[in-house]
Amino acid sequence: MHNLKEMKELRKYIMFEHKDKAHINSLGEFGLIEHLTKSFTITKKETKQSIGDDAAIIDCGGKQQVISTDMLIENIHFDLMYAPLVHVGYKAIASNVSDICAMNVKASQVLVSIAISSKYSLQAVEELYVGVRAACEKYDLELIGGDTSTSVTGLVISITVIGYADEKYIVKRSGAKVGDLICVSGDLGGAYMGLQVLEREKQVFLESKDMQPDLEGKDYIVGRQLRPEARKDIIDLLEELQVIPSSMIDISDGLSSELFHLSKNSNVGVKIYEDKVPIDQQTYDTALEFNLSPTTCAMNGGEDYELLFTITQKDYDKIKNSMDLSVIGYCTDEHEGRELITKSGNVVPLEAQGWENFKSFE
Repeated sequence: MHNLKEMKELRKYIMFEHKDKAHINSLGEFGLIEHLTKSFTITKKETKQSIGDDAAIIDCGGKQQVISTDMLIENIHFDLMYAPLVHVGYKAIASNVSDICAMNVKASQVLVSIAISSKYSLQAVEELYVGVRAACEKYDLELIGGDTSTSVTGLVISITVIGYADEKYIVKRSGAKVGDLICVSGDLGGAYMGLQVLEREKQVFLESKDMQPDLEGKDYIVGRQLRPEARKDIIDLLEELQVIPSSMIDISDGLSSELFHLSKNSNVGVKIYEDKVPIDQQTYDTALEFNLSPTTCAMNGGEDYELLFTITQKDYDKIKNSMDLSVIGYCTDEHEGRELITKSGNVVPLEAQGWENFKSFE
């Protein structure tokens, strides 16, 4: 039995109430992961890739197994005031499939675990799983297991997705070389602007319950936020074009942030051209409506779940006619850093200002 003094000291330790208090938000999500896992080493010969990429890689003999896991937490990753549960279920699957796509692999199986509070009815949970099932059908996934538990606050969804591929087709973040072209799929910034619209309408509703949300003309960007798609079709396209990227990552935390990851893991610099960054017209117009820079939204918004990848220059002719792929820059020597060439020709250093899960953690 601890005495009162010991209990107070223990509480100080648990609550980080000591002199050298360390805030998690000073590290950020990726800094925290690196800090907590730096003492772990690979000891199993089957483990080909562990922490530090979009997914882990396990050698299964012949094929390699690619595994990714992620969580969505109510009021952190989604707000049920404007996010229907069916969309939450769909997005939970799609965002995790995107991590598998980012390894140039197609997902095969999924495990779904949820923690729910007493405020949720059976019908509400069924609605969530309607979305899960729709995504499984869309991406040809088999639901093979999971877990359920109670929560004292709200809804927590944990997804683990598994895919398989031959080793020669798997792409990591670490393969980019000087001179490689930097490409992105689709367009960027839409999910962020969709979130801004939804948050604005939420505030209007909270101030006046008689007001109905005005989402007219915003269907595309709202859909990018509430029901994003993993770009499995891009993996199919690259296979058809016989292009294996030299490196790849999905854009979940913003283009700038993901460029930093590719640059760091591949030991290269990057040079990006502002006028080459693809932005949908609805995204562009809405950014201006909110007095925001469209380029800033595209570079730092996040949750687009597009693919950022590099290819050798000899593969350019294979992809140049694709309407869904854009070449936005190229890789340079590491010492040249990470730069954005503006439309006016100015050179500015890239800053990773994407989403930080711990930015408000206290």
